[in-house]
This record gives sequence, C-alpha cells and structure tokens, in this order.
Amino acid sequence: MNTTLRRLNPFFVLLLSAFCCLNALAQDTAKQSTSRLKTVVIDAGHGGKDPGARGNYSREKDVALALAKKLKAAINDELPDVKTVMTRADDTFIELHRRSTIANNNKGDLFVSIHLNSTAEGTAPRANKQKGVEILVYKFSRAGEQLEAIRENESIKYEADKSVYKKYDGSDPSQAILANLFLQKYRKRSILFGGLVSKEFTENDGRRSKGVVEQSVHVLANSGMPSVLVEVGFINNPEEEEYLNSAEGQNQVVQSILRAIKSYRKTLSN
Repeated sequence: MNTTLRRLNPFFVLLLSAFCCLNALAQDTAKQSTSRLKTVVIDAGHGGKDPGARGNYSREKDVALALAKKLKAAINDELPDVKTVMTRADDTFIELHRRSTIANNNKGDLFVSIHLNSTAEGTAPRANKQKGVEILVYKFSRAGEQLEAIRENESIKYEADKSVYKKYDGSDPSQAILANLFLQKYRKRSILFGGLVSKEFTENDGRRSKGVVEQSVHVLANSGMPSVLVEVGFINNPEEEEYLNSAEGQNQVVQSILRAIKSYRKTLSN
C-alpha cells in the first residue's frame, strides 16, 4: 500500500499544482475583467546581429524598429494614459525569452511584436510574390513546427544559451497544464485583438490578410498577457518592401495597429 501511494504521489502533486494554478487564475481573471488597458509592450523583431528577413535593399530588423518607434509615439500622443514599453529602442540583439521577461517585468497588459514576412525564395524573381499581413498568436505544439514558426524561431541560433528553450515540450504533462492555463487566460483575448488588427488592415487600408493564425512562436511563449505577432507585409516582395519603407506605408501600418488597440481597449472597458 505504501508503495502504491509513493507511486501515485507525483500524480497527486501535479493535480494539486494544477488546482492551485486554476484557482489563482480564476481570481486573477476576475480582477482583470474590470481592469483597463494600462501598459502596451511593443517588440521590434530581431535586431543587432540578427537581421531577420531581407529585401532588395532593406532589413526586417530596421523596418520593424522604425514601425515600433512610430507606434509608441502614436500611442503616447493619442492614448496618453497608456504606458508604452519597448523591448528594444535601438539596433540591439535581445534574446527571445528576454523580450517576454521585459514585458512581464513591466506588467504589460498587451504585447505587440512587429515583424516582416518573407517566403522561401527570398528576393529571387517570381511571377506571383506573396503579399499582405498575418497575425500570429501562440500555440503549444506537440508535433512539428510550421514553416512560419520555424522562420521566426531561427533567432535562437544567435543566442549563447539555448538550454532555456528545452522547457517548451508539449508532450510533458506539466507543460500541458501550463498550456491549458495559457489558453484559458490569454488565448481568447489574443485572438480577439489579432482579429481587430486584421480587420483594420483589410477594411481601412485595403491590404490582404491571412487572418489570425496560431503557431508555436517562442517570442510569444512566456508573455503573461494577451500577445500577438504582427507580420506587416512581405519584405521580399518589391512592391511591399517599397510600401513598408515609405512614410505613407509606415503611417498606415501604425494607424491600423493603433485603431485596433483603441477598439480592444473599448471592448475591455465594456
């Protein structure tokens, strides 16, 4: 009998931990339901030794930073009571896990990561280049990563300590519990905000959108808040590269995200 109990102990410990987490989650969610959007964390993708995707003449890290700075300025101007935090404000390499740590330490209520998309052929000539936006939200994946998730996670190769990412194992029961907690607490709001961003791009700017897609992108994994990664266009499409480097194009992108933030904030207040 004692042997049986000893065998069951780890299982009961896991269940007890899950129960405690769920209870804390319920209390925290109740508090958040009456709260407003106070802090937005803006993450400019890549940076430093990690250039991200490349176009004919520009790099993802530079365009993403320019957009992030303009988004911060726009929020500060039109939503002065909302605090903005940037994970990087210059051409600095920030590890993926540190970005979510910055967001969590600043008690962010929304995490917006700005990236530029690309396709496998890079800048090689092609009759039908892909174009448009795509919004990613985090998904725990048991199977293989999708191509887009792999591309975004390639930033890990620039990091000195890769052991921190060993914990992302969907087959581990404890990770399954954490995934369930994440889905309950943040998934719906992440998808809600992502949908608002997509809607602004398509209805106000006339851009194509792949909509909201759930993928295992590490930069979103540990953010303790609703989080989205916005692929604002394809940098290897010459037409989109020109648009995303222009003042008009960048202002349209920023205003679309800003309008989505305003709509999301209004939804939370209702």
